[in-house]
Order: sequence, then C-alpha cells, then structure tokens
Amino acid sequence: MQIGEILNRLLVHEPIQYILGETDFYGLKFNVSPGALIPRAETEELVDWIIAEEREHCHSLLDIGTGSGCIPISIDKNLQIERVEGWDISDDALKIAESNDTRNRSKVLFSRQDIFNPTGIAELSKWDVIVSNPPYVMLEESDMMERNVVDFEPHVALFVPDNDPLIFYRTIAHFATAHLHHHGSLYFEINEKMGEATSLLLESFGFKDILTRKDLQGKDRMIRAKKS
Repeated sequence: MQIGEILNRLLVHEPIQYILGETDFYGLKFNVSPGALIPRAETEELVDWIIAEEREHCHSLLDIGTGSGCIPISIDKNLQIERVEGWDISDDALKIAESNDTRNRSKVLFSRQDIFNPTGIAELSKWDVIVSNPPYVMLEESDMMERNVVDFEPHVALFVPDNDPLIFYRTIAHFATAHLHHHGSLYFEINEKMGEATSLLLESFGFKDILTRKDLQGKDRMIRAKKS
C-alpha cells in the first residue's frame, strides 16, 4: 500500500486499523475489516476480568455477538476450556472471526445465530460462562461520537433504539436463565450510563451476586451476574 493512499484514507477519518487490516488485542494479532467492530481497550478489561474470575471452574463459554472473535479467542488462548463458542448474525463478522481463529491457532467454534430467534439449540445445552459485548450506543449519542467510528464501523454492531436501549441485555439474560449452568456467570460490556438499569434488569431475571465494574477511565463499563 502506497503512503499516499494511506494518507488519503486517514484524511477522511477511516480508522487506521481498517487501513492496516489488523490490530492488537490482549497480546494477540487480529484481522479487522468493516464487517466487524475494531476491538477496544475496554473489551480487553472485560476479557481480563473473565480470565481472572473463571480460571478454576470454566469448562464451557459462549460469546454472543462475537464480531471479530476477539473475546472468545483471547480467553481460549489463556484458559484451558473444553468448549468455546462464538455466535453472530453477520456472515461478514463470522468470516473475520474464523480468520482470526486460524491466525491465532485457537479452537473456537463460530456459528451464525440470531439471539432474538435462536435455532437448533438443544434445551439441555448449557455453558459455564456466557459473555456479550452487544450493541449499546443509543442513537441520540451518535452526534457525540468520532467520525472514524460513525462513518466506518458497522452500525448494526453499535446502535440500539433510544426507546429500548437494553433490548439485547434483556434478550440475552432471558436466554441465559435457561442455558447457564447452575452458578454459571453472565458477563456484559455495558453503556456507561446504564450500569444501574442493567443491574436491575439482571436482578429481575433472578440473577444474584451482581457486580458492576468500572473501566480504567472510571466509567461503568462491565457487569457480572451469577445464576442462582
């Protein structure tokens, strides 16, 4: 790639990660392209939390809305887990995730699933950990976002309706009530404005030991809940 082409793409605010076609995440290299969100530092913090908390007793993990696959691949490379899966509704995202699985020599099983209408999931299929970094940016917040995000990253992975910002959390929590093992853990990355609301939502589904955690910038950014 010529320097002039790179500069022209930077001038229109295209993310440097898309221009280079890769990025670093949790000590690994990941392929990136506009079919999936660019892995972020806050998500590294979520991965680090899961690895620290689940090291001794996690044998199966499901990532819902996996995008580039950065969450399950990073966890798989750092924990000895028997079964690691990643779901996404986007075929483009799944192609990127599978390329990253190959690149990092991990053993994540990726598949196409719509969490609002999951199919082919056995009633008895359960996981020790379910994690998701779902869309959580309200449309009203888009005016405050950088152009390199709004103009280039996939909106389907970013935005939720202003009138129902917890739609993914509600749907995934409902799924987790049936598909988490007893005492299993549910982890989310969250909108910094929605920590209390997400905690109350999880409580309404009967989850216990709900803990909200701040990122390095001091913003409510992740939450964990236990199936009672």
